[in-house]
Amino acid sequence: MSYKTGKDKLLVVDDQTSTLEVLQRNLTLQGYQVFTAPGVNEAIEVLNSTNIDLVITDMKMPKISGMDLVRHIRENFKDTEVMVITGYASVNGAVEALKTGAEEYLAKPFTDKELFSAVNRSLRKLNLHRSEKSAPAPDRDTPYGLIGTSPNMQDIYRTIRKAANTAATVLITGESGTGKELVARAIHYSSKRSKAPFVPINCGGIPEPLLESELFGYVKGAFTGATESRAGFFQTADGGTIFLDEISETSLAMQIKLLRVLQDKEVCMVGATQQRKVDVRIEAATNKDLLKLVKKQLFREDLYFRLNVLAVAVPPLRDREDDILLLAHYFTEKYSKELDIKPPSFTEKALNALMNYSWPGNVRELENTIQRLTVMTDSTIIDVPDLPSIMRFSANNGRGFNRTLVEVETEHIRGVLASVKGNKTKAAEILGIDRKTLRERLKTIQMDS
Repeated sequence: MSYKTGKDKLLVVDDQTSTLEVLQRNLTLQGYQVFTAPGVNEAIEVLNSTNIDLVITDMKMPKISGMDLVRHIRENFKDTEVMVITGYASVNGAVEALKTGAEEYLAKPFTDKELFSAVNRSLRKLNLHRSEKSAPAPDRDTPYGLIGTSPNMQDIYRTIRKAANTAATVLITGESGTGKELVARAIHYSSKRSKAPFVPINCGGIPEPLLESELFGYVKGAFTGATESRAGFFQTADGGTIFLDEISETSLAMQIKLLRVLQDKEVCMVGATQQRKVDVRIEAATNKDLLKLVKKQLFREDLYFRLNVLAVAVPPLRDREDDILLLAHYFTEKYSKELDIKPPSFTEKALNALMNYSWPGNVRELENTIQRLTVMTDSTIIDVPDLPSIMRFSANNGRGFNRTLVEVETEHIRGVLASVKGNKTKAAEILGIDRKTLRERLKTIQMDS
């Protein structure tokens, strides 16, 4: 991930004018705001007048050395990172620079790629320091439990506001664990229907024979055991919103019935002969590609287009890296408050590990991980060894491009199962498969199911 935002302020310090000009030009082209200084005294003047994010300084300069500048910055500027460059590279020099407080040490000559990588690493460390110093609270403007300030989430907030102003049907797509129900709730509670019920239904969690009666209700005597009439979820949601999660799990026969509700705004209770009007907004969600299911004739095309009036694609956590630390701090505060303990802090290496992990289970996996760390960690500081093994480096895990697909899949399944303490239902949700498929995979890779 790059922390090149166009707002980062860099100060380059070198007694050679040609070096200053080259570095200023190259870094400016990368989107940074670059200041220059030919010596330490001039650099200090810039530091006193401007909030500099990163200082890139030469080691050997006349009168006052770059090492003295590093010490000055470390003892006078808490929120500035330092990177040392030198044409007289040595092991002792590198060790001294890093001990004094430099975050990066770069020997001349270096390539543009090496320079940009070192700058990016330094700015990333600065970002981690800032995040750790003040655990950020969720933005007050983020609606109904949704947390994130990344560009992707800003797009989601704008879509929510637009969707809330209409009564149109909404189709919410996204991987398992991304927060699709939170988006649905945000749309409902931001709309004119906010005082009416929001009724969430997991279509994949209700057996197919019962789904119709659960959704539409039934009349007394409709089937064995129907000793009294009972309203369905659509009637319960009258005036409000019904949220049909995992809509892709419904049968083709049920899809026909849902299509009629969307078209006519009427439901027919099981065993009844009369249709009943309902005033319900429908929001549906899926973690599958409905168009692919349509092509395979597993999902009705007409229902797909009826549902896909307003589309909201919730991004996976790996595409909103800027939000990982924000969410981690939020969940740490949340579960520490529940336990009535002081929130533990993360080391910089642990934060880096969180940032570098791909989070296949998305926000749900992150929340589960933080909850487990908060409950199980005895120390007030969470370090890399406290994290799940899948997030830690292992010298003998055979990572690389010489592994078979089965080996990669096996490792991932083991890691996900470990992250949810062996809960196969949760593991299947994170993996985006059903329990039956997970059981078959476990048999294939010879794991005891």
